[in-house]
Amino acid sequence: MQVFSVEKGIVIPLDRPNVDTDAIIPKQFLKSIQRSGFGPNLFDEWRYMDLGEPGKSCEGRPLNQDFVLNQARYQGGSILLARENFGCGSSREHAVWALDDFGIRVVIAPSFADIFFSNTSKNGILAIKLTEEDVDTLFEQVLAVEGYQLTVDLAEQKVILPNGNELSFDIDSFKKHSLLNGLDDIALTLQYKQDIDNYEKEKIKTSPWLF
Repeated sequence: MQVFSVEKGIVIPLDRPNVDTDAIIPKQFLKSIQRSGFGPNLFDEWRYMDLGEPGKSCEGRPLNQDFVLNQARYQGGSILLARENFGCGSSREHAVWALDDFGIRVVIAPSFADIFFSNTSKNGILAIKLTEEDVDTLFEQVLAVEGYQLTVDLAEQKVILPNGNELSFDIDSFKKHSLLNGLDDIALTLQYKQDIDNYEKEKIKTSPWLF
């Protein structure tokens, strides 16, 4: 998992509440269990004018020019600004994989669905909860200024605006540690590899029939 420290990037404003995981990555793309390759189909039904299918190249597909991801001013953005209850619906981890594969490192919203919120930190994405008032202000500024960028400092737990103003956010200490060190669930377990190996060696001696 990629280490998260400081992210400075263009903000993409997705001004819709209750964005569910089927909108983030539609159900027909869930056949793959690989974590990569979902980026081109992120928000597929909103992003394109035709129906996307697994294994179908997105090159040349007709774009919905009104959708934010297709607008030139937001190209290369790495910070997604959203509304309340982002990531609701099914628990598919593919939704986070799609955001990550597209290049989103931070999602800012007033609230998130619980399972989606848990999945973000396990896949290297920082989900930040800010007040509705702060999110409203950010939407206003993003829409008013082309190329609007934020700096997100995880260690300091701050979102830094272009004018230097700062917004503080809370994060669970364990999630913070995992993100700062690039540790997913597997990497966290492997930190105890020597202890696991020692346990297995001893178990082979005392209970050989198990092996």
